[in-house]
Amino acid sequence: MSNPFENKSPKGSILSFGELLLRICPDANGEWLNNNQLPFFVGGAELNVATALALWGLPSAYFTALPDNALSDQILNYLQGKKIDTTPVFKHGDRIGLYYLTRGKDIKNNALIYDRANSAFATLKTGQVNWDKVLDGVSWFHFSAICPAISQDAADVCAEVLKAATARNITISVDLNYRARLWQYGKQPIDIMPELVKHADLIMGNIWAAERMLGIDIEEEVTESGQKSIYLKEAQKSSQGIMKQYPKCKAVANTFRFDAGEGINYYTALYDGDKLHASQQYDTDKVKDKVGSGDCFMAGLIYGMYNDFAPLDTLEFATSAAYQKLFIEGDATNNTVEEITKAIKS
Repeated sequence: MSNPFENKSPKGSILSFGELLLRICPDANGEWLNNNQLPFFVGGAELNVATALALWGLPSAYFTALPDNALSDQILNYLQGKKIDTTPVFKHGDRIGLYYLTRGKDIKNNALIYDRANSAFATLKTGQVNWDKVLDGVSWFHFSAICPAISQDAADVCAEVLKAATARNITISVDLNYRARLWQYGKQPIDIMPELVKHADLIMGNIWAAERMLGIDIEEEVTESGQKSIYLKEAQKSSQGIMKQYPKCKAVANTFRFDAGEGINYYTALYDGDKLHASQQYDTDKVKDKVGSGDCFMAGLIYGMYNDFAPLDTLEFATSAAYQKLFIEGDATNNTVEEITKAIKS
């Protein structure tokens, strides 16, 4: 089957929507205290997508909320230097969101501390932003499940912009990334995400995220199996369930990333409504930085579909991009299209 997103014209900019974060990275032994040095990276899941797309030569724009001060101006100048259109950024509020992640650790473990309460993005409210202006010239809109996890206000703003994007017939993608520590305002993902995901044309996540956020059940023995063939079969079943539940959805992508000691086993799948495409498997004994690998996969999917790649070609490009990100320190990739394409396993 051909790319389900091809020939949707005109092609404008790709707008990534989410909170910009500063990632503060203390070392595990506390040497930063003696050295008076605390490394940091500019990131955020959606910004990582925007950064990759701009690097790969696509018209990439970014919406976030930042306070109106000199620090924000420095960050925006930095992003503009990466060829990201920051015109949509909304200035208001008092602070930029932070998170602390001990170097070498996974974002899902207890080395993670969020400091995002009352940030500029978290305090956005409906009716504040002129979405007609923000969405002008946009043909693809991307968001993630992190946004509505921040606060009820953020969830409401997500719903508002998604309605506006749908009304403009803009292609919409979502990453079902789950952050348990963020859902602290009295709602669970299943209470919020279905109403947002109904707007999406492309849904990316994994079978466990689809169960937690969308209520697409998986059997307990599937998780216990640990078998690739069973996981891929469940990915197809889950993807079909998602498409049935959300008729606007044209494709569903699943990632399977498993820890193997200090390394990773990694493979992915893409269901296009007709066939489940499975990627090659990538294995490594060591990784440098796990942060942003999923964001890089999402960017790879958008890159392939925007450029009318066939589904399997899109999937293999995205998978290679995500795997190569594991060896890059920082939140976003710095690999070029040529480097990623050359690294695709045959």
